[in-house]
Amino acid sequence: MRLPSSIFVSVSLFTAETTAALYLSSTYRSAGDQIWQGLTLLFTLVPSVLVQLTLTFIHRDLSRDRPLVLLLHILQLGPIVRCLEAFCIYGSVGSVEEPYVSITRKKQMPRGGQSEEVERQVGQAEGKLFTHRAAFARTSVIQAFLGSAPQLTLQLYICVLQQGVSIGRGTLMVISLLSIVYGALRCNILAIKIKYDDYEVDVRPMAYLCIFLWRSFEIATRVVVLVLFSSVLQLWVLPVVLLNFLVFFLYPWILFWQSHSPFPENIEKTLTRVGTTIVLCLLTFLYAGINMFCWSAVQVKLNDPDLINKSQNWYRMAVYYMVRFMENASLLLLWYIYKTDFYKFICAPLLVLQLLVAYAIAIFFMLVFYQFCHPCRRLFSSSMSQGLWDCSSLLCLMCSPASPQNRPMGKSVLAPVSPTTDKEPPTDRAHDSTSDSTEDMPNDTTYDMLNDTIYDTSNEVGNNIRSGINGDINHSVSCNV
Repeated sequence: MRLPSSIFVSVSLFTAETTAALYLSSTYRSAGDQIWQGLTLLFTLVPSVLVQLTLTFIHRDLSRDRPLVLLLHILQLGPIVRCLEAFCIYGSVGSVEEPYVSITRKKQMPRGGQSEEVERQVGQAEGKLFTHRAAFARTSVIQAFLGSAPQLTLQLYICVLQQGVSIGRGTLMVISLLSIVYGALRCNILAIKIKYDDYEVDVRPMAYLCIFLWRSFEIATRVVVLVLFSSVLQLWVLPVVLLNFLVFFLYPWILFWQSHSPFPENIEKTLTRVGTTIVLCLLTFLYAGINMFCWSAVQVKLNDPDLINKSQNWYRMAVYYMVRFMENASLLLLWYIYKTDFYKFICAPLLVLQLLVAYAIAIFFMLVFYQFCHPCRRLFSSSMSQGLWDCSSLLCLMCSPASPQNRPMGKSVLAPVSPTTDKEPPTDRAHDSTSDSTEDMPNDTTYDMLNDTIYDTSNEVGNNIRSGINGDINHSVSCNV
């Protein structure tokens, strides 16, 4: 049984950030900066309350008689109590024989096109630790993007305005950045384990390193760009932020309404329809908060029973990073145009170039992770390069004229359709595309769309050829007669 180290890291970051924020708010109060003090406390207490509610909801404390634990959650000490409880469970393993064990069946990663199913016994203690790890994985994401990300943006904005970094503010910014990167890393691991729940997933240290570097460059660049833009165009930053937030908040709901699916009722049996709606709104709120700063590895899909899209959509990821890169470049260009003498000690062109290169480095580490370090890359229905190539091909088709003479024709038009086209792919290869819909296509969507068009064209050509041949035969027969 593994040591619950992820729980310890989550609680350590939560405690350190809360302590640093409270200390910094006291310095703001002594300096008379009541606005900065109020915002610092707001970005500390709101995510803390949401973390307590999440832990209480996942562990079902309201349905059990645990008044002391509920009191500690009200006092915002729930994560510390849960961490101590998890380590107590870990320390008691093996000392007492467990009366009940469950059996889980997990598939191993396919080797040579085959995957073996392995049975494993899971005791009560290990099941409880699994619940604790899952709860803290979700609370780390909440703390990161609803608390640490706004906190880091606020403190960096204050540093730019005051042209200085104090010890307390610098400490809080470093802890907040580590908390955001760790939350994004847990979001990636959580997405992998949800999508490939049937498999035994083993994440290597190199994968952790790639995710850490990818998220560090991506999030740091995004925060700096937003702060620079807001420092010269204070009134325009609000529409930019609101537009980003509303697009990602409403996007899952629009897909849900277009699918005409029934309202989700399987979240919690004790919840009413109003309670379920509130939970779904909080989920999409968190999803929008993540996408404000970086790509969300967990894609929300409200018409799915698990509320998670289990397909790897390279097209959506490529579109996100292209649009985000252009947005960052546009915000930096506006900052460069409207900057004042306040930035006379900064080499503005060099700073713009450094930020754009840093975001490109983040994309590079993301490509390295998915191409070489992803623990389930053998289960992808197509490779990362093939998915991005299909995405670029679709964009070229959209930009090219729609006339028949300019329409590209592949080899499939001239070659006959293989009889094995309609066969089902192997289970391991088709895992990503089992939960796809017409609104949310898998990573090989472009290829399928092009093949459908080509097949229709080939069928029409074949029908015309066959009709022409039949006409020639009938004509020759009639002439012979």
